[in-house]
Amino acid sequence: MQYKTETRGSLSYNNNNSKVMNNMNVFPSETLAKIESMAAENAVVIFSVSTCCMCHAIKRLFRGMGVSPAVHELDLLPYGVEIHRALLRLLGCSSGGATSPGALPVVFIGGKMVGAMERVMASHINGSLVPLLKDAGALWL
Repeated sequence: MQYKTETRGSLSYNNNNSKVMNNMNVFPSETLAKIESMAAENAVVIFSVSTCCMCHAIKRLFRGMGVSPAVHELDLLPYGVEIHRALLRLLGCSSGGATSPGALPVVFIGGKMVGAMERVMASHINGSLVPLLKDAGALWL
């Protein structure tokens, strides 16, 4: 059976969601395990899209602070769509759609999800970002 493929932005999404979600709209444990594994590989991990200006801004913020984040460009990964959808669900986006505004970038610090752009910038402005980075071992000063 053939399924029509839609392209939205830089990502290509297949309308056959059976590989991504089961009948109860729960992601397969291997997708969540993959996210956990990727998030634990570095003190700071950013899930991004290579053409997203907000993703670029977050990467510049961390690099400007002297942090070397691991960056996963979801539009360049073969399983990026599944990871993107799972991240949306973890963020609490109700639609689960892959084009929800503000959904990317998603930042993990010390293996824990900080959140999307708004949450990271709020943490930076209120002064709680630097202590998080120090606790995770991403900053030494």
